[in-house]
Amino acid sequence: MTTVLTQTTPPESDSKRTLQRGLTPRHVRFIALGSAIGTGLFYGSAKTIQTAGPAVLIAYVIAGLLVFAVMRSLGEMAVRHPIAGSFAQYAGRYISPRMGFLTGWTFVFEMIVVAIADMTAVGTYMRMWFPDTPGWIWMLAALLLIAGLNTMRVGIFGEMEFWFSLIKVTTIIALIGTGLYLIVFGISTGGYEPGVHNLVDFGGFAPFGVWGIIMSLGIVVFSFGGIETLGMTAGEADDPATSIPQAVNTVPVRVLLFYVLSLGVLMCLIPWHTMDPDISPFVQVFAGIGIPGAVHVINAVVLTAALSAMNSIVYAAVRAMFGLAAQGHAPKSFAKVNRHGIPTVPVALVSVCLLVGLGLYFWIPDQLFLVVASIATFATLFVWTSILLSHHLMRRELARENAPKGIFALPLWPLPTYLGFAFMALVVVILGFSTAGRTALIVGGVWIVLLLAAYQFLVPASGRIRPALENYTPAAETAAADATS
Repeated sequence: MTTVLTQTTPPESDSKRTLQRGLTPRHVRFIALGSAIGTGLFYGSAKTIQTAGPAVLIAYVIAGLLVFAVMRSLGEMAVRHPIAGSFAQYAGRYISPRMGFLTGWTFVFEMIVVAIADMTAVGTYMRMWFPDTPGWIWMLAALLLIAGLNTMRVGIFGEMEFWFSLIKVTTIIALIGTGLYLIVFGISTGGYEPGVHNLVDFGGFAPFGVWGIIMSLGIVVFSFGGIETLGMTAGEADDPATSIPQAVNTVPVRVLLFYVLSLGVLMCLIPWHTMDPDISPFVQVFAGIGIPGAVHVINAVVLTAALSAMNSIVYAAVRAMFGLAAQGHAPKSFAKVNRHGIPTVPVALVSVCLLVGLGLYFWIPDQLFLVVASIATFATLFVWTSILLSHHLMRRELARENAPKGIFALPLWPLPTYLGFAFMALVVVILGFSTAGRTALIVGGVWIVLLLAAYQFLVPASGRIRPALENYTPAAETAAADATS
């Protein structure tokens, strides 16, 4: 009988508690959607539109292709090694234990920074209803709410995240449908004549040329950052060999379609140059439709979207720290869970980090979103590069051993991998052309140096050993094939 893969047992509490499985395939899909469809689309997209004009759609398509390559690489490894801790352990196995340490903690860093961006967006959205209330109050309220949700049983968490994500997905579909109706019947929106002509009438489709498209890639990558969180669900998914391939195949395509279609419709409804980069373009468009109360409904939805993304992101950061503790890359207390199977120490640590982000709001309130978005982009690129490199080395190892590549393999490998490396190197260069981007490179560089020092002086000998990950099982391979058919 074939042995199903297990990971090293983390230090347990006295009551032998550990993570509890309770995430269904729809939970896994919507947790990934929840992290990827949030502030980047509902708020940050206005800034990318002002940077590239309508041609920003090209940037989203290009970045979306990279996302698919990263997710298929991650999915292939997850089917072969369905473990909690996911890509940090893959990096530790196929690159080096040091890289596993860097990848895991940089992912945690990425999630916390993105959560700060979402928290900042919450304060911006609430300003519409309470213009005289300081934004930090709403940011603190969001922090307390999300911290509370992440102490619940994972099944309850997954169900709430499903409904959170369903609300924003439904809203996007409704916007696309409503927008197409207004465009087809020529119904004026806020005094502007809707139509495809709005994509070319104001300086052309690419008013800032190729350079505008290139410069928009930084925030575009930030928008997709976090989609790799589905790799963190393996330890709590009811059937990871089935649910993860399903999510990998469907989530990137859905995210890409939602971004491109919704933003394309928005720019057909109102001229792109009239969009305020400090206000959600969704709110701006619905404010011009003239439907009573529509702007308030959409503002409530984008608020829910930010909270949903923040919720998924905190979940991923907490599970990443749990996995790091299992590898000896974090304190043993990070692997202790409460009676609901929740690692409470990581939840507390993430909450403290978000409080630090709240403090930054007092320092640079107007620039905080762009700064944290740029820093998150750097961290996202590091994690995605690690995923692609781990997968590439795995495939090379399989080729040397004449082992089967598996049914759920990355198509056209290694071409997508090499293109992905080139794309991410380009985005790193792009970050150097903006003040926020240069800040991100400095912060990112300091972060990596600190991690290298921490690995050198704090990680015990047991944490410097490559994880012994078993190969995939025929049962898992069959489940993956069924899931992708």
